[in-house]
Amino acid sequence: MTKSRYNCGFLRILYISIIIFLIGAAIITWSKTLLTKAEEPVPLPVIMYHSIYTDIPTEYAVTPKQIENDLQWLKNNGYQTVTSEQVIAYTQNRGTLPEKSVMITLDDGFYNNLSVLVPLLEKYDMTAVVSVVGSYIDNDAVKDPHNPKYSYLTWADINELVDSGRIEIGNHTYNMHSLYNGRTGCSINKGESEEEYRKALSEDIQRLQGEFLKNMGFYPVVFTYPFGSVSRESLPVIRDCGFLMTLTCREQMNYITREPDCLYGIGRYNRSGLYSTEEYMVKLFQK
Repeated sequence: MTKSRYNCGFLRILYISIIIFLIGAAIITWSKTLLTKAEEPVPLPVIMYHSIYTDIPTEYAVTPKQIENDLQWLKNNGYQTVTSEQVIAYTQNRGTLPEKSVMITLDDGFYNNLSVLVPLLEKYDMTAVVSVVGSYIDNDAVKDPHNPKYSYLTWADINELVDSGRIEIGNHTYNMHSLYNGRTGCSINKGESEEEYRKALSEDIQRLQGEFLKNMGFYPVVFTYPFGSVSRESLPVIRDCGFLMTLTCREQMNYITREPDCLYGIGRYNRSGLYSTEEYMVKLFQK
């Protein structure tokens, strides 16, 4: 073999090796890019409503027309509601979440969440989480049920919500949704020991969980802080009670990862009735 032929053969092998190396590097880079993109945190804005039946909108009440406009806006702009079950599954490496996810929540358990909201959720193919207060169900709802302006949900109503397939239920404490029972919501009191606090919180939460089991046959896995009053000392109790997600009133965007702990302390944006749909959505999605 002549020297020139040897050199040509060597160069050919060298060129092929370089090409193979470059292709391999490109494939690795491409794979890493796809993996990184797939595992990027998913932004999750959460909207917090309360009563949705009023003639005069307030900071914590919207009209049926306002909430329908909200749902229509979300639908028209490509947003898909997600359930707590979907989000929890995602953090446990099961399933995926839509790129434009949004969660709808309603606090306190007003009867209009059934009479007004469910038909709208069916119309726009959406879901929501309704967090109820045990004492409101047992005391207030039974005294004056089924007035859409002010009544609270009964246990029969809550079962109807769940049967609709559009609603998940959250625990909003049994009797700590108050500013007048010696503490602010379910926060720890000044001078109260952690042991005393955890006992009081556990007894209250478990009382409502027991009623859920008795009246509905299951335990909710979402806990919603009354007034958003979060205490560091509450988390061990909440975990021990089996909750996998907590909802606060912090107005902040959430970023959902494959780590289950990211669901403790979900922020939500209060839907004030003092804004139009357009004004509220601009405020929400510019965060």
